[in-house]
Amino acid sequence: MKNIVAAAGLLAAAGIGETVYFYNRTMKRGKAKTERTMKMAGTDWEKYFPLMEERKGYVMAQPHRDVYTTSFDGLKLHATYFPAAGTSDIRKAVICFHGYTGEGLSNHIAIADYFLKHGYAMLLPDARAHGESEGEYIGFGCLDRQDALGWIKWLIQECGKDVEIMLHGTSMGGATVLMASGLDLPDNVRGIVADCGFTSPKEVFTHVLNHMYHLPAFPAIQGADLMNRRFAGYGMDECNAKYEVEKAKVPILFIHGSADTFVPCSMCHEIYRHCSSPKRKLIVEGAAHAESYYKDMKAYEQALDEFAEDIFQTAGNEYRM
Repeated sequence: MKNIVAAAGLLAAAGIGETVYFYNRTMKRGKAKTERTMKMAGTDWEKYFPLMEERKGYVMAQPHRDVYTTSFDGLKLHATYFPAAGTSDIRKAVICFHGYTGEGLSNHIAIADYFLKHGYAMLLPDARAHGESEGEYIGFGCLDRQDALGWIKWLIQECGKDVEIMLHGTSMGGATVLMASGLDLPDNVRGIVADCGFTSPKEVFTHVLNHMYHLPAFPAIQGADLMNRRFAGYGMDECNAKYEVEKAKVPILFIHGSADTFVPCSMCHEIYRHCSSPKRKLIVEGAAHAESYYKDMKAYEQALDEFAEDIFQTAGNEYRM
């Protein structure tokens, strides 16, 4: 009996240790590393660096400035704002939300070239606990969707009440905009583009532990959920994109790479099935995580063109999708 009790104690201690280790390196600022995220995602970014550098020159030459807002829970949040190029009459704007361990400006250099040349004003926020935004605990879309609502209101105040807004998000940013779809969004928000967004932190972490590390999700996920409720103020399955899109009212364009092993393409299909609003879907064959824009830029930009034509030209009317 003593041996059984001792063994049980060792297992419990190991479980607690695993939970704390997983939580600290995943959920806390400074512990979640970009290099580790890139390695897990499995995308070969080096081959796209020349394109990024080329586009960086044009993008950074455009007028832009740092802007700030305060989150619902008192954090100072940072973004980079680009007015619409060559005009003071801002009719359409896009807010781009980056992925886990990323930053607003650096992660959107390539696609910023597209948006700026198509006449958008553009806002690139740093998510809480990322970049120049405050915060110790990462929001994984669950908290970031409320921050997104704050940035939408900031953009309307900046650009005027008639501005029409597209939300665009990649990975954690994709989950953010999908989770935001279930909120009471201002009428200015005309459409949402979600690139490789996940359902919930719990489900994507379970996938990573099971399929990439070949580890059981228990007790790390359950323990991390308890810790996160205590320290960050939200549960890891408290907000799930597949249920939020059931309440969506604005059109959504879903984009995902067929070869994504970090956030499996099956999540895209699942969320798409649950979506109640007008919807489109683009699956880019052979694209790894967050690679779709680079893998097939022509198809991606065509999908954006067609989506924008529908959501902006039908303002105040029924959507054509």
